[in-house]
Amino acid sequence: MTTAEFIGIMESGNVIEAGSEVHAKMHELSQEAIRITMEINNAYHNHAEIVALMSELTGTEIHESFGLFPPFYTDCGKNIKIGKRVFINAGCKFQDQGGITIGDDVLIGHNCVIATLNHSMDPDKRADMTAAPVKICDKVWIGANVTILQSVTIGEGAIVAAGAVVNKDVPARTVVGGIPAKVLKTL
Repeated sequence: MTTAEFIGIMESGNVIEAGSEVHAKMHELSQEAIRITMEINNAYHNHAEIVALMSELTGTEIHESFGLFPPFYTDCGKNIKIGKRVFINAGCKFQDQGGITIGDDVLIGHNCVIATLNHSMDPDKRADMTAAPVKICDKVWIGANVTILQSVTIGEGAIVAAGAVVNKDVPARTVVGGIPAKVLKTL
């Protein structure tokens, strides 16, 4: 199975059965992501080296305006799309099998978690998973220690307050916060 085929299956919304060929590909990509993130996280790299390593991790060309303060963690890497002038602060953890799209001019605070997988509610099939994407639109600011769950779109210019758990779409140009996140004000 190619990486492109894997991503297509992940974007289909179908159940990924534990032990299946898709599940095996997920683990193969995870091993590559571990290798690359270990390189990012365990040695000093200048800006150009970080951009190159993130390009290798995602399998796409990351723009030179990208910024990252390690450590950074992901368990796939190949389903992350990053716009221009994006900054990701230290300690972020991306579970990107379901797809993470980050627009231009996005700031992501320390220790942000983005999760695109969910396990089956059936205890007998708990290891089965479903994937759904997260989309972060242009000019979004995500505070420290935010968790964003699958199927969420964060609208353009929105702010997600530190510590929020985002389980539903965030309207453009709003500030959301809390657990679960709710609109606190409109910008």
